[in-house]
Amino acid sequence: MAVDLFEQHLDEMDRSVECEGSPTSEVNPAAGILDCTGSLTTKNTRSSAITCTDNRRIAATAPAPETVGGGFSPIPALPEGVTRLVTQSLSENTRRGYRADLAHYATSGRTIPSTPETVATYLAEGVGHFAVATMQRRLAAISRAHRAIGIDDPTRAELVRATMHGIRRTVGVAQRQARALLRDDLFAMLDRLGDRPKDVRDRAMLLIGFALAARRSELVALDVQDVEFTAKGALVTIYRSKTDQEARGRQVAVPLGRTRHCPIAALKNWLTFAGIETGPIFLAMDKHGGITARRISGEAVRQTLKARLADVGYDAKPFSAHSLRSGLVTSAAMAGASSYKIRQVTGHRTEAGLAPYLRAVDLFDDAATARVL
Repeated sequence: MAVDLFEQHLDEMDRSVECEGSPTSEVNPAAGILDCTGSLTTKNTRSSAITCTDNRRIAATAPAPETVGGGFSPIPALPEGVTRLVTQSLSENTRRGYRADLAHYATSGRTIPSTPETVATYLAEGVGHFAVATMQRRLAAISRAHRAIGIDDPTRAELVRATMHGIRRTVGVAQRQARALLRDDLFAMLDRLGDRPKDVRDRAMLLIGFALAARRSELVALDVQDVEFTAKGALVTIYRSKTDQEARGRQVAVPLGRTRHCPIAALKNWLTFAGIETGPIFLAMDKHGGITARRISGEAVRQTLKARLADVGYDAKPFSAHSLRSGLVTSAAMAGASSYKIRQVTGHRTEAGLAPYLRAVDLFDDAATARVL
């Protein structure tokens, strides 16, 4: 029931819950606790019925109590309009992340509501298996689940805070960053591309992604109407991004290229080749290389980048789709572009947000060692 109530805050108009795995579930109607160790769909009905995805059905024999767990009241049914707006208060990526993190918590044998001791033990078991950032993210999901159903948040307890602090001191908090794809790396990939449909698409996609310093979510979301071609290049409007969930939008100028690889020419060539006049710019391909009507996925962008890197003999492991974004920032800084002009492209509001991308460049700028050796 606790998981069921939390999912009401996410996106199900019928207040159902879906998670992945093999269904093995038990319901304790007296305590109102759902033990989920697999795939199930939970309907928030008075009988606390559970319908598993393999068509098995488990129904609680006792009616659902008026209060659950520690005495809090279940969230009342909301009007359809309110539910829809509550759903949109979180991005799809955030909702998907919460589900995945709570599913992992459930498969470890834990339930919600949880005690501080249970959460602390869960964190300790993850040391050496998961990155600190992963455990911090799962802790946020557990916290959100408890707050959403109106009970005390165990993650705020001193025991949990101290456990997390100990993990940071023991493991360290440094995160592996994707290697920047520099301009010469990009050109090495593009020089190998031919004239097949996938080559034409990938050339435009990689160049535009690099020129916009785009996150993969921003790149795949581009529509034809978002691009205004001008005599100097193109004005591209990015309507929604990781740091702009309310779709204020920003415009990015992509000038005509001065090298053998012009992003504007590549984009126009792809649109003409594929006959795209409206809708998504970058379309998925079928297994035979045919162009579909479906928008390409973010995962396909990552796979494409890694495959193209491997084609030219690079070790693709250190790279990710984010390498396009960090690559433009790094390459532009190395070429002498000011941080202000770089932020006009990336959308960073402050210098602090851009600093992690520029740190490696700054280290070599008038390095102290260079004055000695």
